[in-house]
Amino acid sequence: MSKLTLHSGEDVSKAAERFIDAWERAERGEDVEPETHVSFESWAGLAAVLTPKRVDLLRHVHKHPAATVADLARALGRDYKRVREDVEALADAGLIERTAHGVRADYNEIRTAIAL
Repeated sequence: MSKLTLHSGEDVSKAAERFIDAWERAERGEDVEPETHVSFESWAGLAAVLTPKRVDLLRHVHKHPAATVADLARALGRDYKRVREDVEALADAGLIERTAHGVRADYNEIRTAIAL
């Protein structure tokens, strides 16, 4: 499992720098751990996606991957429609993965970097 870093308000050049740095380390033969970065245009955009209910959903999915959204809704004791909306928003943002095997969050930690 890896770390997920969320960035808000970051200049696009910073993402390019991270990519180039990882590429150069790999070319030198250094061990490059998988990194996942998700960028949001602003803090408001990040906060709109990562609501308290969605954070709860992420924590649950991390510990208990679900085969279906219906299974997830039952486990959380929440309305199916709202959980489906939350899963779609988190998947669209790259924070969870939906596959034929279900809903997963395969990272141990989320870090947030907020550009000022």
